[in-house]
Amino acid sequence: MDLELSKEDLAFRDGLREVFLGAIPEEIRKRSALGLITRDDIVTSQRILNEHGLAVPHWPTQWGGQDWTPTQSHIYASELQRNAVPQPLAFNASMVGPIIAEFGSEEQKQKFLPATANLDIWWSQGFSEPEAGSDLAGLRTTARLDGDHYVLNGQKTWTTLGQYGDWMFVLARTNPDAPRKQQGLSFLLLDLNTPGIERRPIKLVDGSAEVNEFFFDNVVIPAENLVGEENKGWTYAKFLLGNERNGIAQVGTGQRIFADLAAAAADLPTEDGPLADDAEFRAAMHTAKTTLLALEATQMRVTAASENGQPSPVSSLLKMEGTQTLQALTKLRMRAAGSDGMLLDTESPVRADEASVVAAAQYLNQRKLSIFGGSNEIQRGVIAKTILGL
Repeated sequence: MDLELSKEDLAFRDGLREVFLGAIPEEIRKRSALGLITRDDIVTSQRILNEHGLAVPHWPTQWGGQDWTPTQSHIYASELQRNAVPQPLAFNASMVGPIIAEFGSEEQKQKFLPATANLDIWWSQGFSEPEAGSDLAGLRTTARLDGDHYVLNGQKTWTTLGQYGDWMFVLARTNPDAPRKQQGLSFLLLDLNTPGIERRPIKLVDGSAEVNEFFFDNVVIPAENLVGEENKGWTYAKFLLGNERNGIAQVGTGQRIFADLAAAAADLPTEDGPLADDAEFRAAMHTAKTTLLALEATQMRVTAASENGQPSPVSSLLKMEGTQTLQALTKLRMRAAGSDGMLLDTESPVRADEASVVAAAQYLNQRKLSIFGGSNEIQRGVIAKTILGL
C-alpha cells in the first residue's frame, strides 16, 4: 500500500490542522496530551468540531457526516491523535450514533442523532457485566417486554465515564430461551434518570474513578426505545465493536508518544550517556516504530473495508497489536522517567507539572487496553476463525 499522500490529501490534512490547532484551545490540547482532560474539555472540543462539520464525519451526510474517502478518514483520525485533540466521545460518535443511523427508526434518528453529534446527550455503554466482559454473549441482564415497555433487571460494570452519562445504550437478554447465547439479545436506549438505577464509581489503581458499575431494579424502558428488531442485538453489537476496536488501537496517539519519547531521550542522561544511545532502549524504540508503520497500513485497510457498512475482522488484529504497542510505549516512557516514574499519588488529582506522576498514572491506566473492547485473548480466537480459517 502506498502511504505517501497525494497533493489533494495533503491539502485536506492541512485544512484539518487549521481547525485542530486554530479552533481547539491550546490548554485543552496540552491537558489531552497528558491524559488530564476534563468533562468540559471533551464537551467543548466536540462542539467546536461539530461546528466545523468534523465531529461525526463517518455518519451519513444527512446527519452531519462527510463523504470522505477511506484515506481521508484515516488522515482525520491520525491528525486528531497526533495533535492531542480530544476525540469526539466514542460512545456517541463511534458507537451508538452509527447504530441509530443504520438500524434506528426515523423517530429515533430525529430525536437522538443531532444531540448525539453535538454532545447534548452524553451516552454511556451498557455492555460488560461481572461475568460477561470479554465473552459478552454470556450477559445476564434481562429486559422483559410488558405491554408497551421493557422491564430491565441486572448489572453492568466497567462503564467508562458513566458518572457523566445522560443516556445508556444497553445490550440485554430479551429471550432467555434462545438456543444460542448470542441469540435473544436486544439493543435498548435507556434514560439514566429513570427510577430504579443505581450507579457506583470504581476507584482504579492510578487513583482515578473513570469507570462505574450500574444496577437496574425493575427499570422501565419504553418499547419505542428498542433499536432495530428484538433479539437482533448481537448483530448490532458486532457492528459497534468493530468500530470500537478500530479506535482503541490509537495509532496516531502511539506516533505522538513515540515522537515525544525520541526527542526526550536525546537529553536524558544515564551513567553511559544519553538514553537515546542505550542499546536496549534503541531496540525497543525501533520495534515500536516498525509496528506503528504496519499498524498505520492496517488501519487504512480496516477503514476501507468498513465503508460498505460491514465490520472487518481485521479490526481484531488492529486492536490487539495496537494496544500492545501503546502499552510498550508507556513502559518506555516509565523508563525515561527513571526512579521518579515510581511515584504515584493516588489520593489527589494529578497536576500537569507532575510529569513523572503522569507517566506512572498512564502506564497503569493503559494496562486495561488489552482487556476492554474484547480482550486480546478473545481477539486471537476471532483472528484464528475469521482470518486464518482455523
